[in-house]
Amino acid sequence: MTAAGADFTALPVVDLSRWDDDGQRAALADEVREICHHVGFFQLVGSGITPEDRRAYFAELERFFALPDEVKAQIDKARSPHLRGWERLGTELTDNRTDHREQVDLLTEHPAGPPDADPPYLRLEGPNQWLPEDVLPGFREAVEEFIGRLEKLAARVMEVLSAALGLDPGFLEEYFGERPMSMVKLIHYPQTPAGEAGVNAHHDTGFLTLLMQHEVGGLEVENAKGEWVPVPVRDDAFVVNIGEMLQSLTGRYFVATKHRVIAHDERYSSAYFAGPDLRTELVPLRLDPAYAEAVTASPRHSAAGFMARRDELLAGQGGTGSTGAQTYGEQLWEYYRRSYPEALEAHHGR
Repeated sequence: MTAAGADFTALPVVDLSRWDDDGQRAALADEVREICHHVGFFQLVGSGITPEDRRAYFAELERFFALPDEVKAQIDKARSPHLRGWERLGTELTDNRTDHREQVDLLTEHPAGPPDADPPYLRLEGPNQWLPEDVLPGFREAVEEFIGRLEKLAARVMEVLSAALGLDPGFLEEYFGERPMSMVKLIHYPQTPAGEAGVNAHHDTGFLTLLMQHEVGGLEVENAKGEWVPVPVRDDAFVVNIGEMLQSLTGRYFVATKHRVIAHDERYSSAYFAGPDLRTELVPLRLDPAYAEAVTASPRHSAAGFMARRDELLAGQGGTGSTGAQTYGEQLWEYYRRSYPEALEAHHGR
């Protein structure tokens, strides 16, 4: 792929099963490096997770979202100081615009610290919320089992990304530290109102994203020409994209690409956001100087920005022209500040 790949009209497809063949590993790493440099998105096949596995998982999501709101509200995110649980339609803001979706947020569970923990992002550690077993039998077990499989899949993708950057295949997984903090979103979209978005245009906050679309599409990715490219639904593929954290760690050599969702029909999806220890510093890795030289030579890469902070949004400065955070915890905390300002204020006074 050449630099013209940034003007993509369809996402590249990567076959992860090639990683199991020692003779193909180097070529696969080279391919993924070029895609992450120019596009920041690809369709991943050969994951080992079958279409039947996915259908069973989404059947669980459909069971949950079919419940009355007053039942789902037992695990309302507003009840959780760790910002986990269900949120009703229209709760989240992206770039200070309302997203038309309801969802459940689940994060890696660690023991909760004191409510006044400092730095404040440590207050995000804690338990998830689940409905009682007699309300939704088998749901928690099925979802946690599937999340475990996504965690293993993300680890394999990180091996490829490590090799793509000229690092030992285990480097990035080790870099995630002692207490990694990943997030899973279980998402239900009604049909998006005219002129609005199910999710407004944004970069992902974390390291990398594994997304599954179920039966109905709606995801669109922006290419370098500013054109929105629809991503077709495949029941054999994950949509993988780079988050702002990996953009930071690679000194902008890998890019977080803007995307949005406009649902033309009722839609379900689920995203796994791989994230490291909250204390992980977001400083560029020591890579071959050729990577930094490539960024300097590319106006698009050297100018690659980050999602606006809450104070910038209030000042009328939206979009992706901001600067990055110093740690992953700060990055995640800022995501909650701009996406759930009322909940953060209620629990933490900020």
